[in-house]
Amino acid sequence: MAVPKKKTSVSRKGLRRAGQHHKLYRKDPVGCPNCGESVLPHCVCPACGHYKGKEIIKSKAKNENQENVQA
Repeated sequence: MAVPKKKTSVSRKGLRRAGQHHKLYRKDPVGCPNCGESVLPHCVCPACGHYKGKEIIKSKAKNENQENVQA
């Protein structure tokens, strides 16, 4: 069985643990491919309701425009 020859220092252990989290908590917005609105990654666009090219949520703006056209 493999046994380490020297103790891993606290700082080295902390650097190893901290290096895996920078991708998970990325907060810079990305442009929505459908409407161009800025959206956080891996989130549904609040403006158009699309996620990965599919409509997930029917937006209120779309419904209001359809009601105005029909009236």
